[in-house]
Amino acid sequence: MATSSATEIWETLTAEAAAESPLWADSLRPVEERETVPVFSVLCDQPFALGVETIYEGYLLHYGRPRLFDPADADTALLLGDYLYAHGLVRVAATGSVDAVHDLAELISLCAQARAEGRPGEAEAWAATSALLGQRSLAQARQELREHGNATHLIELARSAAGADAVELACAAHDLRVG
Repeated sequence: MATSSATEIWETLTAEAAAESPLWADSLRPVEERETVPVFSVLCDQPFALGVETIYEGYLLHYGRPRLFDPADADTALLLGDYLYAHGLVRVAATGSVDAVHDLAELISLCAQARAEGRPGEAEAWAATSALLGQRSLAQARQELREHGNATHLIELARSAAGADAVELACAAHDLRVG
C-alpha cells in the first residue's frame, strides 16, 4: 500500500468517526499518539483497504489495543467498536462486492467464537480473509476453525495468496495488538 493511501485511510477513518459523534471525537487519541500502521489491509485489494482497517480498529476496541482511539470507558469502547464494524462493512459494501461483505461478517463471527471458546486462530482468520476477500474460497477453512479450532488451512491460504512474509508480518503485528 502506498504511503499516501495509508495516510488517507487514517485521515478518513478518524474524520468520519469524529463527524459522526462527539463521543467518538472525544475518544480519538491525540494525533501524535496515533499508531497509523496498517495491519491486514496490506494483504487485501486496495478498494477494500479502508473497510478492512476500519473493521480491524473496531475489533481492537473490543479485544485489543486500538491504534487511533482511547475511549474513556469500556462501554464507549464497545459502542465505538460496533460503530466501526458497521461502518467498515458499509465501506466494503460500497465496492459492490456482496461476497466481501459476507467474508467480513464471517470473520467477525469467527473471531467472537474463538474468543468465547478461548481458541486460537484469529490472526489466521484475519490474514486469510484479507488476502482472499470476496473470492468465495474460505468456507472449508473457516469450518475447520469453527468446528475443530484448526487454523492451518486458513494460514496456508493466506500465505499462498499474499506471500508468506507479508502474512507473517501482519500476524506478528496483530499479536502485538491483542497479546
